[in-house]
Amino acid sequence: MGAIPLVVDLDGTLLHSDMLCESAVYCLSTQPLAVTRLPIWLSRGKAYLKSRLAEDMDFDPSLLPYNLELLNFLRCEYTSGRTLVLCTATHEKLAQVIADYLSIFSEVMGSTTTVNLNGKVKGEALVARYGEGGFDYAGNSFTDLAVWMHARRAIIVNAPSRLIKSVNDIIPVERLFAKSESSTRAAWRALRPHQWLKNILIFAPCVAAHRINDLAVLWVLLLAFFAFGTCASSVYLLNDLLDLENDRRHPSKCKRPLAAGALSIPSAAILILFLLGASIAVASFVNLNFFILLTVYFCLTTIYSFVLKHVLLLDCIVLAILYTLRVIGGWLTIDVPLSFWMLTFSVFLFLALAFLKRYAELTIIAKTDTLKAPGRDYYVSDLPLLQSFGVSAAYTSVLVLALYLNSNTVQELYNQPMWLWLEIPVLTFWVSWLWMQAHRGRMDVDPVLFSIKNPTSLACGVVFTLLLVAASFIGSSGFSVGR
Repeated sequence: MGAIPLVVDLDGTLLHSDMLCESAVYCLSTQPLAVTRLPIWLSRGKAYLKSRLAEDMDFDPSLLPYNLELLNFLRCEYTSGRTLVLCTATHEKLAQVIADYLSIFSEVMGSTTTVNLNGKVKGEALVARYGEGGFDYAGNSFTDLAVWMHARRAIIVNAPSRLIKSVNDIIPVERLFAKSESSTRAAWRALRPHQWLKNILIFAPCVAAHRINDLAVLWVLLLAFFAFGTCASSVYLLNDLLDLENDRRHPSKCKRPLAAGALSIPSAAILILFLLGASIAVASFVNLNFFILLTVYFCLTTIYSFVLKHVLLLDCIVLAILYTLRVIGGWLTIDVPLSFWMLTFSVFLFLALAFLKRYAELTIIAKTDTLKAPGRDYYVSDLPLLQSFGVSAAYTSVLVLALYLNSNTVQELYNQPMWLWLEIPVLTFWVSWLWMQAHRGRMDVDPVLFSIKNPTSLACGVVFTLLLVAASFIGSSGFSVGR
């Protein structure tokens, strides 16, 4: 068996990704305007497109999402003296970089400017090199059937049952490598459904205006909630596409479905279009003002994904604005006047959470002896200053809430506004406690997700809500807050 070379495919087999897609995303993230030339390159053939994309691609092969189970198997085969050949439709330049990094392949065969080494062409090239039945082949797709029909034995990787049956009808299957995670589950994780809880902010103006018992208003708010959720998920996916390499360098973000290769790049692109279309369709049923606001939100988040997330401090300010736009969306949905107090409170509270997010990221990165956050303009040495900014913004939000509770509006809306004053120590404790957890290195990258999972944080939310209910629905009181 050792005399028979093992030929290994790259895209979808050795890698949980596709290098053509990887190079296209690299082009999109580094040279957005160059994407307009892709149709012109493609019109000259797929091989030419791969060649042009490969010219400018600069990547670290150690960061790619390898199929570790298969890679360990190949290393054992290599150690035993078996000849391994990397044969791929990926351009030969990129394939050679990967082969040099892995150091287990005796030969590399890849696409050139004129030849797309895929399917039938790959099969004919291998027969010309090793003869009919003179090699074993590891692949993953139906296009590989044109190769397997000339091979001695098959190794099947990440393949559906229909393909496995088709290969079994042609040649003996030596080994199967199954998928570690289903595409459906990976897609669901990539949508970050837990982040949809942020959209509860849409209901805040409804609660503040005491219209929570209006079923017609609640229905429209639910539509707005769904529209914001699908829009946000589409942007999360776009951001993950553009940030692939940086995410792979991050100790926790490297587990995201796109970074880990559990979700393919084409699938992510389709999901983005579907989610964006669903968001537009639902938003059109709410009202024109909400539709315009959602458009602004999408444009701002897209600009953030391409440019603003790399700009020091401005990225945190934009994140705070994006949170606040959800609150404004709630006002536009139920058509009530905007509250200066709630807007101001929202901006400072969400600015504090944005700084907390960056602080938590840097804390994790500091443990890896890395000096700078990948893809961000923050250094580990910035931690004390970020903490100062964040705590200041958090306590400013507490001060704004206190000033609001002394306004005429509160006296008119609530039966017993005295209960609301107890929210001040609750909010003070919560924001202080969050920063203590981050300071001690106990927080996940996302403070929102951390808050949702943590019992102490949830308890603060329950107490805050109960105080709001008490102030609203307990009988009238002669208590008066001094002005």
